[in-house]
Amino acid sequence: MQTALETYVRLRRRTSCSVIEGLCTGLANAGRIYPAIRLEKYGVRVSRNVPYTTTGRTSHLLDVYRPRHRSGPLPVCLYVHGGGFRILSKDTHWLMGLIFALQGYVVFNINYRLAPRHPFPAALEDTCDAFAWVARNAARYGGDPERMVLAGESAGANLITALTVALCYDRPEDFARRARAAGVLPRAVVAACGILQVSDCERFSRRHRLPPFVRDMFQEISESYLPPDPYAAPQTRELADPLLVLESGRRPDRKLPVFFAPVGARDVLLDDTRRLRSALRKLGAVCEAPIYSGELHAFLAYVWRKSAKVCWKTLFDFLSGHLHELKQAVSAA
Repeated sequence: MQTALETYVRLRRRTSCSVIEGLCTGLANAGRIYPAIRLEKYGVRVSRNVPYTTTGRTSHLLDVYRPRHRSGPLPVCLYVHGGGFRILSKDTHWLMGLIFALQGYVVFNINYRLAPRHPFPAALEDTCDAFAWVARNAARYGGDPERMVLAGESAGANLITALTVALCYDRPEDFARRARAAGVLPRAVVAACGILQVSDCERFSRRHRLPPFVRDMFQEISESYLPPDPYAAPQTRELADPLLVLESGRRPDRKLPVFFAPVGARDVLLDDTRRLRSALRKLGAVCEAPIYSGELHAFLAYVWRKSAKVCWKTLFDFLSGHLHELKQAVSAA
């Protein structure tokens, strides 16, 4: 039986997270209300609600954003939204699809199953299956799967980093094998302000004095996405913490892509990004992780802010340089 204190803590945690979720969902609903013609005005064509599996679930749909006036084949971006693994969708993140498309990318912006109804590894399995579908189908939309970028923020950064681990290491999971079977490796990863270790959410409190509602939020994320499961294989559960896999020092079986990992200086998740940069560099991978003074979590979404504008420009300069080098190497061969 639960003690009175345990009941109080659980109720407080749920109340705090419900308030945050209510605010985010309200913004999300507002974000859904935009006319399709607005994107056409920017020269971007959108194919909505394309299934990437045969389940018929809304959570297994994606949207494709294509620049209308660019000749292909174009670089590809697979975008995975954030939301603490529990809320938000491709519809709330339409702006990310537009931004990448305006820079000449064919963008595949995906939904995935959400916790707590669908805990780990559901979201990662969906991300892997979406990647395999994009690798097989990108060319039909004018994209070049050999120049694929994985991008996501917050929980989405976790999922694309875990996908990268599943692709670059010989993992035993069926969904990891399906992703590797596509025969494509990403060339770059944009892991913005990621929560890269879902377990041990108390690490944030050990380093910072956090308000109770923030501690509750992290605890709720951990418990809903990665609930205790005595029957789960420890090796599989470690993909909820892709940062720990990279920090283990084990060399990847395939070359890691370059990483761009922007984060705000006032983001509680800053430490995860610093650890990611250190781990990748020890493995010999390129990781640029700019820290933006005064900025909070997910500041990239506030595109009118100066720091966000600088970040987006730096991001695309980084990608252009690495993807251009790849294109030149392929042409020379």
